[in-house]
Amino acid sequence: MTRHPSDILNRRWFLGGAAAAATTLAAPAIAQTSNSTEFRSQISDVTRRNASSFRTLHWRPYFDSLANGAILVDITSRALHYWNEDESIYKLYPTSVPQTDDLTRKGRTEVIRKVEGPSWAPTPAMKERNPEWPDFIGPGPDNPLGTHALYLSWQYYRIHGTQDTRKIGRRSSNGCIGLYNNHIEELYGLAKSGTQVLLI
Repeated sequence: MTRHPSDILNRRWFLGGAAAAATTLAAPAIAQTSNSTEFRSQISDVTRRNASSFRTLHWRPYFDSLANGAILVDITSRALHYWNEDESIYKLYPTSVPQTDDLTRKGRTEVIRKVEGPSWAPTPAMKERNPEWPDFIGPGPDNPLGTHALYLSWQYYRIHGTQDTRKIGRRSSNGCIGLYNNHIEELYGLAKSGTQVLLI
């Protein structure tokens, strides 16, 4: 019996779809077996990534000048934009943003300190919500601030890396802005104390 070419294509499409579904179903099991620390928030399918509004922007609507460089964090787009002083460098990075509106702070601040290999301690509010969390984590692979951190003039607020890359592109932080470790390392090299920061 001879098969029609469309039957063969349909069978291949079905088998390919079944394999993709099996891979998708297996992914959560793989994620659960990784060595993740328990105080990290769970990432669910309900917490979706947002890439639809990830686009380049110009600095002029947001800053009077580029003195000391400028960082714009767009909470809705989950994107961080960086411009250096002479506008010769422009960077656009995907970020994690705060989980809820009450954890989100918007407005103008600035970088006041840069730390490579930051330590982490929960804020009093975090500890109240999650008393089981550790009181302190030093630099290293279990640190939720990743490899580098830019401390802002607002107490407890940082732009930092993350060891949990599932958080990027999602509403998943307790207030800070998270980047992939390779991106925060690059931004760390570009930004300086005094770099203007605007969260919108």
